[in-house]
Amino acid sequence: MHLTQDDKQFDQSPLLRVQQISICNESGHRLVESLSFDLYPEQTVALVGESGSGKTISALAVLGVLPEHFAVQGKVELDGENLLTLGQVQLQQIRGKRIGMIFQEPMTALNPLHKVEQMLGESLMRFGIAKTEIRKRSVGLLHDVHIDDPARILQCYPHELSGGQRQRVMLAMALALEPEILIADEPTTALDVVLQAQILTLLKGVQRQRKMAIILISHDLNLVKHYADHVVVLNQGRVEEQGATAEIFTHPQTSYTQNLLHHDFGQALAIQPTQTLLELNDVTIKYPLKHGLFNQVKAYKVAAESIQFSLSQGEALGIVGESGSGKSSLALAIARLISSEGSIHFQTQDLNLLTQKQLRQLRRDFQIVFQDPFGSLNPRMSVEQIIAEGLHLQPISKQQCQTEVNAVLAKVELSLTDKDKYPHQLSGGQRQRVALARALVLKPKLLILDEPTSALDRTTQLAIIQLLRRLQQQEQISYIFISHDLQVIKALCQKVLVMHHGKALEYQATALLFSQPQTEYTRQLISASEY
Repeated sequence: MHLTQDDKQFDQSPLLRVQQISICNESGHRLVESLSFDLYPEQTVALVGESGSGKTISALAVLGVLPEHFAVQGKVELDGENLLTLGQVQLQQIRGKRIGMIFQEPMTALNPLHKVEQMLGESLMRFGIAKTEIRKRSVGLLHDVHIDDPARILQCYPHELSGGQRQRVMLAMALALEPEILIADEPTTALDVVLQAQILTLLKGVQRQRKMAIILISHDLNLVKHYADHVVVLNQGRVEEQGATAEIFTHPQTSYTQNLLHHDFGQALAIQPTQTLLELNDVTIKYPLKHGLFNQVKAYKVAAESIQFSLSQGEALGIVGESGSGKSSLALAIARLISSEGSIHFQTQDLNLLTQKQLRQLRRDFQIVFQDPFGSLNPRMSVEQIIAEGLHLQPISKQQCQTEVNAVLAKVELSLTDKDKYPHQLSGGQRQRVALARALVLKPKLLILDEPTSALDRTTQLAIIQLLRRLQQQEQISYIFISHDLQVIKALCQKVLVMHHGKALEYQATALLFSQPQTEYTRQLISASEY
């Protein structure tokens, strides 16, 4: 008889027992209340819930890496030993070696000053691997996580890698010390649907091979359904319900869980195109590949080739494609943050022909919201300072500036009390709203959004989409919306551009793209988004 994961639990002892964990911040506010679950060898337990529900801080409490002003009560037993009673020296022997972690935002978790080889080597040296063996082991680890050309990747810095490559490097670093338990905090957040499936299939393969247990933190219930054995549903720090994955998905007991499972983002607005706001003709983006002692340019890597499309005032264009397809490079080129060939006509002017001084006059009319809000927000500035930064360049009074900040906070559904907070005090969803507010406060005609909902739970995604739809309708704002989530694109965009290896494979109306995809690649993307 084949045993399911839940059947297997009765034949062995839990590897990790989390018992009645409660977490309070410095003001005594309870962030997590009475969280309990058991984790067995080879089992995947998923912590799910909306942004700010306590998923990540619960995982950080298990590792003992919460800030000192957080008070943690309860027990976290690893093989019968309570981790909450151990000192930092003892915990350092457990972190990485017995419990590893993949963090939510690889760009902020990877050291920007170190090459991949140094970062992997650091982990292996802690494990006592000889220096002569480290390179061989590093290549082997990158090979294990299915990275092509591992020898070249070892010499790269994080900013030279695509989102998928960075996530795989993070996974390789976590696996380097061969932990018994891996905490994966949103491991596929910013990845396209094809890569999501690859990374999680890879994780499951490594899990079987190493008999490793996984705590999977995710807002993506579609992924949880396919890759977790047991689900714990958190709502504002409290456990709503927990049980076997199949049971939770087929018979959810609470209205909160039912709401999480059933989200319809709705349809994109019907727009009557008016005057053209943006037009691209034969836009090509090349990155120089430098070699040798004097960094001579030997060749070029083409990130995007001969891209053309037009965008009307009040219209939204979705750009989709897998990681490394050139989507973000195209966004940066439109915003003139990197150079490109061809013409980019915004209103009546070709942005590629303008000087930096001329561009400065136009910048408020086109704004960009980056993929990683934590990396793009200044950690030393308060929310109010971040949002008001662009306004200080405008000829307005201090009082008017404050009025504008308050208005845009209401627009993105943040409270006035959030003004004095700093980025590290906000949840992922709140940080994304601050990034959005910073762009919206300048009242742009065009908003370029690079994966703005990828790190958000389904409820928050729906709220952001509704907000963007409302702004599109009321203020005739135009969007270039880059996303790997085709369901989000379908709900917001009137047109879609499909990119693959830097080329435009398809460019057509959203409804037509979904009903009559022209290429096999687009059919695969649509299929992957609906699995």
